Amino acid sequence: MTRYRPGAHRPYDLILKKRNGSSLNADEIGYLVAGFVAGEIPDYQMSAFLMAVYFRGMDEAETAALTMAMAESGQVLDLSEIAPEAVDKHSTGGVGDKTSLVLVPLVAACGVRVAKMSGRGLGHTGGTIDKLESFPGFNTALTRRQFLDCVTRAGLAINGQTGELAPADAKLYALRDVTATVDCIPLIASSIMSKKIAGGARGIVLDVKVGSGAFMDTQERAEALARTMVGIGRSVGRRTVAVISDMDEPLGLAVGNAVEVREAIETLSGRGPADLRRLCLALGAEMLILAGRAADPVAAGKMLEGALASGEGLRRFRAMVEAQGGDVTYVDDPGRLPKAALEAPVEAPADGFVQSIEARQVGLAAMQLGAGRARKGDPVDLAVGVVLRKKVGDRVRAGEPLAVALADKAELLPAAVERVRAAYRLASVPPAPRPLIAGVIRD
Repeated sequence: MTRYRPGAHRPYDLILKKRNGSSLNADEIGYLVAGFVAGEIPDYQMSAFLMAVYFRGMDEAETAALTMAMAESGQVLDLSEIAPEAVDKHSTGGVGDKTSLVLVPLVAACGVRVAKMSGRGLGHTGGTIDKLESFPGFNTALTRRQFLDCVTRAGLAINGQTGELAPADAKLYALRDVTATVDCIPLIASSIMSKKIAGGARGIVLDVKVGSGAFMDTQERAEALARTMVGIGRSVGRRTVAVISDMDEPLGLAVGNAVEVREAIETLSGRGPADLRRLCLALGAEMLILAGRAADPVAAGKMLEGALASGEGLRRFRAMVEAQGGDVTYVDDPGRLPKAALEAPVEAPADGFVQSIEARQVGLAAMQLGAGRARKGDPVDLAVGVVLRKKVGDRVRAGEPLAVALADKAELLPAAVERVRAAYRLASVPPAPRPLIAGVIRD
C-alpha cells in the first residue's frame, strides 16, 4: 500500500506543474494519490489536479504511475499460488452484456483458473454482480479467503469489488463525478486498469465497447482508450489485449438481470444468440493465449468450441454457483429464475427491415422498468427487463413484436414500451452488415 509522506511535496506546486503542461513523475503522482486517500490533501486541491489532467492529458509514463498508485492504495491480491496465469477480462459496459457469465466458465473449462472481480450496474449498463444475485443464496461478497477457496475448488469465481481493492479509485471517481472530469481517457484507463491489477491479474483482456450504447460512442475514442490501456499494461508488466466490439445494438436478445442469466445458460448449453457466442469465443481466445494455453486464435477457438459442445462450460458455471452458495437447481431449471408478472409487446409501426436499434435507449427502458439503477445503492428488480424479438437486419411486418417489455408494475410499461419502439429505426431495405468486432489492439 502506497504511504503518504508529509512534506515530500507541496500539492500546489504539483497542480501548477500539471496545469502548465509539464509531466509529473511517479513519486509526485504517488504523493498526490496517497495524500488524498489519507485525507491530507483536500477535495478542492485534488479537483484542481483532475481538471488539469482533463485539459492537459497524461503521457504513458504518467498514466501508468497513476494506475499503480491507485492499485497500491489498498490490498493487492496475489493469485500466484492458485492461478499463476491469472488472466482477467473487463468490459467498458454495454446493454445486454452478459459475456462474463459465459466467458469465465468457458475459459475455466479449458484449464485456466479465473478469479474475477466484477461490479454492479449503473445507468443504462448492467452489472454482472446484480445478474448473479438472481440465484438465491449466491454470495457476491466473499472474503479474500473464501474467494481464493472458490477458485481452488471450482476453478473460477466471480466476486464483487470491495473497498479494500484500489480505494483511491472509488474516492477519485466520486470526485470526478461532481467535477465534470469523468470523460477523460487517462483517468478512465487508470481507473479500469488499477482495479484489474489490484485484483491480481497478470494478463488482461479488455472488451472496449463502441456505439450508441457504449461510453465511447466513436471508433476513434474507443481506439484511443484501448491503446491507452494496452500502453499501461506494457508499462507495468501486464500482458494486455483490447478487443473493440460493437454496442450500436444490444448484445444478444435479453436486457435485464434474470433474463440475461437465462440467455447465458442457453448459450452455455449450445444455443443462445449468435453475436453473444461469437464475442465470447473471441474474448476467450485472447484469454487462453495470454494464459499460455493456446498458441493462436484458431487453436484457442477449437478449445472453447469443445468446452461448449461437451457441456463442460455449463458444468463449470454450475460449480461456481454451488461454490458461492447459490441454488444450483436454478441452473438445472432456468425456468425457476425470477420472472416478471407483466409483459407488453413493442409492435412494429410498419413493414420493413430493422436498420438500427439504439442500445442506450433500450438500456434506459430496462432501467425505467427497475432492472437498473440511476444512483449507486438503488435497489434493482431482478425479474424485469426487455427481450428483443428482432435484431438489426431482420425483416418485420406492421404489428409484429419488435421486443417485449417485462415489468412488475403496470404503470411503468407504457413509457418503457414507447422508449423501446423509438429505439428501433426501420427502413425499406436491409442495412449494410456491421462487424461485431471492430478491431484488436495488442501490445
